[in-house]
Amino acid sequence: MIYYLFTLELTGWEFFAFIMAYFIAIVIAFSAHEFSHALVANLCGDATAKSAGRLSLNPFKHIDSFGMLAFLFVGFGWAKPVPVNPLHFRNYKKGVRLVSISGIITNLILSFLFSCLCYFISPLLNLNNVFFIFLFYFLMISTTINLSLAFFNLLPIFPLDGFNFVSSFLKPDNKFVQFMYRFGNIILLLLIILPVFDLIYYYGVIGIENLFFKFWGLF
Repeated sequence: MIYYLFTLELTGWEFFAFIMAYFIAIVIAFSAHEFSHALVANLCGDATAKSAGRLSLNPFKHIDSFGMLAFLFVGFGWAKPVPVNPLHFRNYKKGVRLVSISGIITNLILSFLFSCLCYFISPLLNLNNVFFIFLFYFLMISTTINLSLAFFNLLPIFPLDGFNFVSSFLKPDNKFVQFMYRFGNIILLLLIILPVFDLIYYYGVIGIENLFFKFWGLF
């Protein structure tokens, strides 16, 4: 949905409402993602994130200023990585898998819930009112941002969560693991730049969004 919204011709107030909704949606998505990593790590026996003050929903604990600006202006960004020491986990491999997948699951759940609110509330809003315009954009953008974050982090590329999850099933000297440690960042950069991946990413997110809305349409 957010890709469509960027193509709209917005008035001054509509543009302001859109930017505010976009900014707040990003902050919530990133904060929830990082908080879930900290929470699950703590539950698995590692208090490193808690000691660093990251076991919090306070966005100032998680947001990286440069990463936020990058997301706002180029559509790709990042938050501060949550410090985790897997050696403290009661069960090393289980802990790594749960912590890795926790952020993805959190964003998927949020996207699903926001799609519900978007489907049922948006038709009731008076779009001549600035606050309702903001709420409309916020619900739509939050659905997309959370889904995009989950979709992207599923990629088994270092240093993404998907890689940490997959590598927990492999030996440290595995050729794939070693290759990703060496070239993961370069591959990630190329994927962000390449238009082919952008199309797959675009249609993947839009496709899942449509499934969410079709699901809510059953009620």
